[in-house]
Amino acid sequence: MPLMFKPVEVFIGLRYVRAKRRNHFISFISLISILGVGIGVMAIITILSVMNGFEKELTDRILGMASHATVVERGKSLSDWKTLAAEIEHYPGIIGVAPYFHAEGMLTHAKSVNGTIVRGILPEEETKVSVIADRMIMGELSSLVAGEFDMLLGKELARTLGVTVGDKVTLVAPQANVTPAGIMPRLKRFTVVGIFEIGMHEFDSALALIHMDDAMRLFRKDGPTGLRLKTDNILTAPVVSRNVVSQLPGYFWVTDWTQRHSNFFEALKTEKTVMFFILMLIVAVAAFNIISTLVMTVTDKQADIAVLRTIGISPKSILAIFMIQGTLIGLVGILFGVISGVWLASNVETIVPAIEKMLQVDFLSAEVYYISEVPSDLRRGDVIIIGIFSFLFCILATIYPALRAAHTQPAEALRYE
Repeated sequence: MPLMFKPVEVFIGLRYVRAKRRNHFISFISLISILGVGIGVMAIITILSVMNGFEKELTDRILGMASHATVVERGKSLSDWKTLAAEIEHYPGIIGVAPYFHAEGMLTHAKSVNGTIVRGILPEEETKVSVIADRMIMGELSSLVAGEFDMLLGKELARTLGVTVGDKVTLVAPQANVTPAGIMPRLKRFTVVGIFEIGMHEFDSALALIHMDDAMRLFRKDGPTGLRLKTDNILTAPVVSRNVVSQLPGYFWVTDWTQRHSNFFEALKTEKTVMFFILMLIVAVAAFNIISTLVMTVTDKQADIAVLRTIGISPKSILAIFMIQGTLIGLVGILFGVISGVWLASNVETIVPAIEKMLQVDFLSAEVYYISEVPSDLRRGDVIIIGIFSFLFCILATIYPALRAAHTQPAEALRYE
């Protein structure tokens, strides 16, 4: 049965917390306990919010180029992609559809050679499913014109090849041409008309964008590889995309972002979970301070406990009195931690730059890290879970001292009074 607190127990418990103690050391330990719980809760809220911020930033960058879902027709290219795209766009949850052509190749310039992922796109359609137009640092997405054999390169790929806008690069396709001189690799000269920076090494170092018509002509295909879908909510993308494909006529295969990047996001989730439990140890250590505080309080209040027992207060009530006292200490600490943690997590994006300016250092240098600012994403669910776990720790910390107080024998406590 749950422990029900009576008004007299609550009154005495609160009175013990408010009372000026003869032993100032106990008051000091109580203050340390409150600060310990508060700092622990504040640290957990802030660090998890920053981790959420990094996760959100990485997710946005990955899904800014790697669509929410892709639809391909089994065994062949999409010859009539326009009709299919028009049909898919009318399904609930779909906010963008664009064709794409996927291939692999090798880029050469002067003496530089680098493997690349070739993606054929339609510039006017690509903006529906990706952020590439907003991430151009040189040139424009609209510079890709069919028949001109132009190319957009990732920043790191362009740097590796040593090219900039206006330079020529040679794309070597994995297919070969049979000529009188023998089997020759299929080559095509492209002009670099733009450079983009997504902020993810996967794209910036290996992705080359060309017009889809040029890609189909070079690789001798009669249609795009498939369709890229964008949903109104990335969390529902797996369900929405499968519902769409199940209602399409023909044989289609759908792949969503959770399948293509499952290892990455599982690693982030595991890291966040492990970090949560590690940081909860801070609150656990602070809870030991609550144990120390209550143990010393019980020792200091031996005579008071004996008097309460002699006037009819039951051991269960004595247990409740000291549990209330310890729980209140923990609640004050949790409240302090939640308020300070929420404030810090909400303002970390302005506090960190101020500290960097004051110390004249860059914690995340833009020359080294793709994400050069400390992001924060405060989530109500995390704050609630942290508060509940911290409260449970504080309640558990009160049990042993409260049991010790409840087992105090009046005769033994008053023997030397």
